[in-house]
Amino acid sequence: MTATAQHPGVSTEHASLLDALESEAIHIIRDVVAELERPVMLFSGGKDSVVMLHLAAKALWPAPVPFPVLHVDTGHNFPEVLEFRDRTVEKLRIELVVASVQDYIDDGRLQERADGTRNPLQTVPLLDAIEAGRFDAVFGGGRRDEDKARAKERIFSLRNAFGHWDPKNQRPELWHLYNTRHRPGEHVRVFPLSNWTELDVWRYIAREGIELPPLYYAHQREVIERDGMLLHPGEHVEVREGEVPQIRSVRYRTVGDMSCTGAVLSDAADVQAVIAEVAATTVTERGATRADDRLSEAAMEDRKKEGYF
Repeated sequence: MTATAQHPGVSTEHASLLDALESEAIHIIRDVVAELERPVMLFSGGKDSVVMLHLAAKALWPAPVPFPVLHVDTGHNFPEVLEFRDRTVEKLRIELVVASVQDYIDDGRLQERADGTRNPLQTVPLLDAIEAGRFDAVFGGGRRDEDKARAKERIFSLRNAFGHWDPKNQRPELWHLYNTRHRPGEHVRVFPLSNWTELDVWRYIAREGIELPPLYYAHQREVIERDGMLLHPGEHVEVREGEVPQIRSVRYRTVGDMSCTGAVLSDAADVQAVIAEVAATTVTERGATRADDRLSEAAMEDRKKEGYF
């Protein structure tokens, strides 16, 4: 494998794959903008949503991104990620819609869970935001390699009037032809990164020079070990008896609710080092670092049926 002249350090084979994935994603984004009236893009400041927004800007250039971005804020998000989110939308001059889980807890529409995690509480604020914005298409950064439930979901995934997904009633997508038709009140979830892997995402980040929140790279952070994960103790993660906080060199493979998202031990302080690390791993980022996906074998599928991402 030889490096390309345009992208030193990227093999011809990898460059060809990234070109194909990019082309597919751009086609999907343009198809949605052409066919549907009120799309919105889920944007948390995490790596997949950052790549998805980069692809949208590239797909529609030189025009600006014509739709807003939506973040369901649990109130337990990493401050570094929220700062990056706000800076990114300001730079691109995109409207940011925030659905706050904390607001729902404060007024009694939701109750705090006994385990303290808020990721499962995002579904109701998400569905309410979709209804309030009259959004008929919702871009999500889900990938099929992350989880079994996501592996069997179509790129264009119809949700009924209650936001629910029926895994036994999905539309065929032969020859990259997508069906956007839906009844009033229904909407379509769209996943441009469906066929990407975590490694593809990182290679694309390297190729495009995409900026990410700094916690994706190795840094010194205080952590405690709990149930095989490294959590950052603080306001949202209380240190329990027998747990000893330690300063370790870690990075995050995915970012979400601080109470259920773990770090991994790492010295990968730049994008090339992360690529080498991801290439050697045998566990997906959600499997390695997300406690909410360990609730049951079907945890993700159950949440998706109810309207989750």
